[in-house]
Amino acid sequence: MSTDRRDFLRLATATLAGATKPATQASSPSPNLEGSAVYNVRAYGATGDGHTIDSRAINSAVDAASAAGGGTIHFPAGTYASYSIRLKSNITLYLDNGATILAAGIPLEGTTNGYDPAEPQGPWEPYQDYGHNHWHNSLIWGENLHGIAIVGPGLIWGKGLSRGHENDTDLPGTTKPGAGNKAIALKNCRNVLLRDFSVLQGGWFALLATGVDNLTIDNLKIDTNRDGLDIDCCKNVRVSNCTVNSPWDDGICPKSSFALGHARATENLTISNCYVTGDYQPGTVLDGTWQRFGPEFRSRATGRIKFGTESNGGFKNITISNCVFESCRGLALETVDGAQCEDITITNIAMRDIRNSPFFLRLGTRMRGPQEAQPGTLKRVLISNVVSYGAAQLPSILSGVPDHLIEDIKLSDIYLHQIGGASPEMATTRPPEKENAYPEPEMFGALPSAGFYLRHIRNLELSNIEIATQTPDSRPAFHLADVHASDFFRIKVPQTRSPIFRLQNVTGFRVYGSRQLPDTTIDNAASRDL
Repeated sequence: MSTDRRDFLRLATATLAGATKPATQASSPSPNLEGSAVYNVRAYGATGDGHTIDSRAINSAVDAASAAGGGTIHFPAGTYASYSIRLKSNITLYLDNGATILAAGIPLEGTTNGYDPAEPQGPWEPYQDYGHNHWHNSLIWGENLHGIAIVGPGLIWGKGLSRGHENDTDLPGTTKPGAGNKAIALKNCRNVLLRDFSVLQGGWFALLATGVDNLTIDNLKIDTNRDGLDIDCCKNVRVSNCTVNSPWDDGICPKSSFALGHARATENLTISNCYVTGDYQPGTVLDGTWQRFGPEFRSRATGRIKFGTESNGGFKNITISNCVFESCRGLALETVDGAQCEDITITNIAMRDIRNSPFFLRLGTRMRGPQEAQPGTLKRVLISNVVSYGAAQLPSILSGVPDHLIEDIKLSDIYLHQIGGASPEMATTRPPEKENAYPEPEMFGALPSAGFYLRHIRNLELSNIEIATQTPDSRPAFHLADVHASDFFRIKVPQTRSPIFRLQNVTGFRVYGSRQLPDTTIDNAASRDL
């Protein structure tokens, strides 16, 4: 008899036995969990009929496994309508093929059922949105745990979760008694594995992980109605092989908020082999029909990888590689609340149909946080091997603020194709600073460059850069303002009558090795076109 068949028979025996006794010591439904104790939720009273609320039965299985030192909570095929599921240490939730954990709608007023209440507010509540400050009001949550996992090919469907918008007509408001607003929420946990399952309509966050260390997220498919993966104040994190469709908010969103009551960096983070988009109707990515929204939705589609906006603690030692952006906003690195954003490499990125700037690097001084906090830094960022096709009229934006400069930035081997078409009047615009504003590429309005708008930067290098436009564009390819020590090597831009470079308050500028310009060194330029 083959090993696979023996494993199947052991699993079948364990499942049948689960109908008469609470737990079995048998091989797990996952070959990666060989030998763990398996607790079938049906043995604890779960019906899986999609209507009966199974929360009590599921939590009883979790409690039993925890009392025995840990184990695997097995969800066989079925739809398990549920309110809050409370994880405990050394617990794995295994969602079998055909298994769905369904976030139930909140009960009628006057009843006592529903999602666990949110934690009491802390004094740091104003420093980030409500959803970042609370974890218990979620479908699946855990706090101060270790050795936890959610795995398997099943589905988490957040149908009854709030999106965090009080004016939603089809979902409960966030603060309504009994409401939940996150599919999975983890706080101050370590050694966590999330693998292979799918999330449909995850609420405000499909995942909110705050202060979670040694976190592995692999092969998830998330088709959601707000944020996909929010990784906040976490250390040693691996995100790989994930598909995220999030039309109304960000797809993969590292943050470093003040939600723990102190500033903590997100660091030692890798994001690799992921696909993000924001232009498909929720559910159609999971079912494979890939139905797009209509043209009226184009400007709203989000779906990107973004660092921030909450940025109190910092982003350090980050790599992003081999990722695809399609029909969404571009990549954003934002530090506006005092965070040190440092030592970041981004490589092998393919972008298509980007709805605003392909790259948005912003150092600002919004300073939503404790009064004693100081403005942050954005430095030592390397971006290479990127192709972007069909991006909007907005150029890529790298902008600090006066007296707080972005530093030590290198971009290389990049091809940017923009729709172009800007008028001569747009080339003369003077964008406002907006030091304290919420960071978003549209914050400055129309910009006077076709490829890169570069402001308040020190030590900048761009090499092997090509900018193309679908229709002629009257703006310079590069606009530099308050930029010091910049090198441009082997630059290629469209053949137009517009200047290639516009320099304002620029020192230490060099361009060479470019066919369209002679090698040029400029020590100081108050205002000059090349």
